[in-house]
Amino acid sequence: MPSYLSVAALVFLFLIGVMLWLYRPPAYHKLTSRPRPAGSYDEALERISALTASEENGFAGECRTYFMTHGRRTERVIVFAHGYTNCPKQFEMLGREFFELGYNVLIPPLPNHGMADRMTEVQAYLTAEALARYADEVIDIAQGLGDRVVMAGLSGGGVTTAWAAQNRSDLDLAVLISPAFGFAVVPTPLTAPGAVLFRFLPNFYHWWDPVLKDSVGPAHAYPRTATRALAEILRIGGATLAASRRKAPAARSVLVITNANDTTINNRLVRRYVENLRALGYQGLGTYEFEAELELGHDLIEPAQQNQSMDLVYPKLIDLITQVIGGK
Repeated sequence: MPSYLSVAALVFLFLIGVMLWLYRPPAYHKLTSRPRPAGSYDEALERISALTASEENGFAGECRTYFMTHGRRTERVIVFAHGYTNCPKQFEMLGREFFELGYNVLIPPLPNHGMADRMTEVQAYLTAEALARYADEVIDIAQGLGDRVVMAGLSGGGVTTAWAAQNRSDLDLAVLISPAFGFAVVPTPLTAPGAVLFRFLPNFYHWWDPVLKDSVGPAHAYPRTATRALAEILRIGGATLAASRRKAPAARSVLVITNANDTTINNRLVRRYVENLRALGYQGLGTYEFEAELELGHDLIEPAQQNQSMDLVYPKLIDLITQVIGGK
């Protein structure tokens, strides 16, 4: 019969093993960039047609790809990556403002997003690999739509944009708006192990609003989050954050936009990303923070969200982007 001491030793070793497992890198090595840039405007149109053809079954009409074109290749093109649980409708109004400035504009849905059934469980199957492929695909298409390419993303779309910035030298400007390198409810030291743990635990759903539940708006967004999907967003964010410690982004410029009043993402990890780029001497970095006194919500873009101030946010975003890329 084992002694209490030997049992305690086994328990201790088991706990050490669990901690080492949790703190291992969460499969970052599986995320790779495979560029296939479109060689012409016509080829870009063909790829957009393939995108939209895949959106025929089960998609909400307003959540399909938005493509605003001047009918030709333009000097500038901008791609928007919406936030987790939202859809391309989120960026439609801002996209139209850039279109009026002469940009071709592309707003495709993130993988596993845009379904008409807001309670769909497909979002739980989102993966970091799919987000990396999405980043490559939209930049590949954009190469045929304009001479200078901008990608801008919010939250989950923000870290997807950060991934693109790290890997794509043909990206002229990456705009990270409140990028979700981590979440405010998860302590910073537990972000990486949380990504590992929640990839393997059974999936759980959480309401954005536990009172309103599936009545919460916007009507085109999913009303709940999936722990598996959140873990995958942390994976691609963690991979980018880890890479930014070793190597500067491949993109020509990166603009990081934060909101001091944001209670959804972990702004400390965003600052760490910025510090990494500064430590590497990256010359293309720009930053801007909306002050806490503005009381803006996490979703700075969606017109249907509470705590929104489009009259303030949109002109500032347009000004910040055009200062770098031109076109205003």
